[in-house]
Amino acid sequence: MISFSEFKWFSEHDPAFKILKPWWDVFSEYLTILMFMIAMFSGGLQVTHKKILCVPAPEGLSGRLWNLSVLEGRLNVYGSAFKTKLDLQQYYLINQWCYDNAVLWFSKYFPYLALLHTMIFVISSNFWFKFPGTSSKIEHFVLILVKCLDSPWTTKALSETVYDSSPRPPLTSMSSNAEKRDSNDGGIYETLFSDKNTTLGGDNAAPAESYQMDNSAVKILDKKEGEQARALFEKVKKFRVHTEEGDILYKMYMRQTIFRTLQGLSIVIYITIYMPSMNHIVHCVESLHITGYTDFYCVHGLWRIFTMLSVLYVTSVIIYTCTCFYTLYWIFYYNLKEYSFENIRAESGMDDIPDVKNDFAFLLYLIDQYDMLYARKFAVFLSDVSETKLLQLNLNHEYTLEKLKQRLSVSEDNKVELHLYMLPGIPINVYDLVEIGVLKLELIADVTLISPVSNLKQLRELWLCNCTVKVEKQALAFLKENLRVFRVRFSSSPEIPTWMYGLGKLREIYLEGCLHNITLQAFRDLIHLRSIHLKSNISKVPNAFFDTASHLTHLSIHNQGTKLLNLTNVKKLFCLTHLRLLHCNMERIFSSVFSFQNLQELDLTDNNLKSTEELASGQQLRKLISLNLSHNKITSIQPQISKITGLEKLYLNKNKITTLPPSLFKLSKLLVLDVSHNNLTEIPADIEQLSHLQHFIASNNSISGLPKELFSCTKLRVLVLSRNNITYLSPLVGQLSDLHLLDLKNNKLNTLPVELTLCLNLRDSQLLVEPGAFCSLPMEAREQLCNRKAQCGKNVSLLIF
Repeated sequence: MISFSEFKWFSEHDPAFKILKPWWDVFSEYLTILMFMIAMFSGGLQVTHKKILCVPAPEGLSGRLWNLSVLEGRLNVYGSAFKTKLDLQQYYLINQWCYDNAVLWFSKYFPYLALLHTMIFVISSNFWFKFPGTSSKIEHFVLILVKCLDSPWTTKALSETVYDSSPRPPLTSMSSNAEKRDSNDGGIYETLFSDKNTTLGGDNAAPAESYQMDNSAVKILDKKEGEQARALFEKVKKFRVHTEEGDILYKMYMRQTIFRTLQGLSIVIYITIYMPSMNHIVHCVESLHITGYTDFYCVHGLWRIFTMLSVLYVTSVIIYTCTCFYTLYWIFYYNLKEYSFENIRAESGMDDIPDVKNDFAFLLYLIDQYDMLYARKFAVFLSDVSETKLLQLNLNHEYTLEKLKQRLSVSEDNKVELHLYMLPGIPINVYDLVEIGVLKLELIADVTLISPVSNLKQLRELWLCNCTVKVEKQALAFLKENLRVFRVRFSSSPEIPTWMYGLGKLREIYLEGCLHNITLQAFRDLIHLRSIHLKSNISKVPNAFFDTASHLTHLSIHNQGTKLLNLTNVKKLFCLTHLRLLHCNMERIFSSVFSFQNLQELDLTDNNLKSTEELASGQQLRKLISLNLSHNKITSIQPQISKITGLEKLYLNKNKITTLPPSLFKLSKLLVLDVSHNNLTEIPADIEQLSHLQHFIASNNSISGLPKELFSCTKLRVLVLSRNNITYLSPLVGQLSDLHLLDLKNNKLNTLPVELTLCLNLRDSQLLVEPGAFCSLPMEAREQLCNRKAQCGKNVSLLIF
């Protein structure tokens, strides 16, 4: 239907606005055309034809009841003709005078009234297109809608729903897909675009099959078209937020409709009152006696045609008013401030299209009156799934296989890593990098791991850093069998994937994030889980961990300064061999720690421990090998530490220890002793009892001298004594033949003993001293240290201080 707005000579707004013209507005515009034609036709008749013809009445009628019957009777007395003595100019004068003073005003002004009313109808029906508060929203909506309808992505997204509803062959293997995939477009798998019903977001998720989409049936978007579609998604989102804030469009349309209704009623009322008063014969009384006559007999020649046009005009106004009443019924009966896409979601398969409200809903109701297909096409740009499809398509074009290979790196343990950061999804070509061992996903929202992930046969470790990830059924089956290490960094509960509790072959799990108001599910199905690492702010260990009591060996909790109140329930983890409680704000060592008879490593770094009195129960830790008490407030070492007879590594660095007790040196199996960053002033001579000591770190203290007994520890490989007050190094240092690193920087040494050359594994680069002290060595000794080659197989495991 062609709307009245398409007549540019009559309306100024864009013809594209016709999509906001429901049928009743279009029909009303046709009625206004008819009214306009009536006004123009009647006005033309009034201008081109003589308006009134008057002749003087016979004498004797003046002052009497003057009507046609009396006049005809009087004329019969005078005969068939009545002669006057008026000139032609006098007739012209009296015609005009009588028209101005005797003819009913409605008969004279009907064409002008009809034209004025019609113009008011036109203005009032289109006022909301020009009102400052509504015109910008309407123009913006029409502009976006036209672009959405013309966008190639609209056709593509709707076409894919046709494929979703038709039977397709299942995806058999990645190799078969690769053969069917166009090398120029990167290949598009329909599994990337599967809706929410085809992914596993939880334990109750419905199973789904993955299918390959026939690219030949749907045109692949080029880069420019893809960018334009992305811009449209952004515009639609911003427009939705802007228009849902108020209902000015709804109110303005309602008000102009009410105004048109009242105007139509008033026109109908006054025309029906004055139209019967229009007369064919008019009695004119000329009181000035300009022509010598007082009464005149006048005939209104346009009376009949004006009467017919008045009837036609009032009929048009009545119909017009009825359409206004119907419009008001539509406005008030239906809830036009809420628009549901329920039917469109069911038809298109995009079940994430949100319902809208206020002015946005009202505009969609209007375009539904024009064509309901428009809302379906427009809804494509309201769907996050549709946007994800588009982003995925662009992503596949941008990240080719060659570009992804350039992002590969090798970790310290010789695993091939791929780190994807802040992408809209996972490029399809990632699944062709079969050498990937570690896949890191960071800041990627609403991503889905699809079945081709099974091509990554080497994948053993998966990182999810602030990501919301879903997994298809086939992909989840692959991860269950192959994944060994799983790391999750989260800021909210949706970022903790529920499918991780089904990874049956998982051995290590890392959780980092705030667990406030977040409840972890049970880990009972992770029968192969051996290690749990938690970085959070908890007050007690989550109950979910205790489901792994029979096989958990490693537990690490980094509490980020939040006080860990108790570890009573941890006793259930009787198989625990490694326990790390970092930054837990503990003031004492919990007694429950000493119930782990299989414990081999205990790390209590960065707490508020002030003493080691609780180590009196250390005799129960017969298998403890490593004890880390660094970054605390310990001032002294209690003698009870000697009860941990199997200890091989002891870290006491960054405390406030002033002396080392003799009981410490009864740990005859000690290999590593770190007492750096304390308040020590001397090293006791009892250190010679540590005959197996290999690493001794005592930097950042106030030690002024070294006991000769220190050099009896002939198995020392690393000796760090930097940042002390040492003034002399004994020649006995030559007894340390296995020494690989000697750090004496920032002391008060002026000379070095030449016996350093007896340390056969020590090179100049592993001797850390001031240049002046090094130059005190004889030239031959310096050359010997400089030219000495590092021996193979004797690399030093350097500690990071």
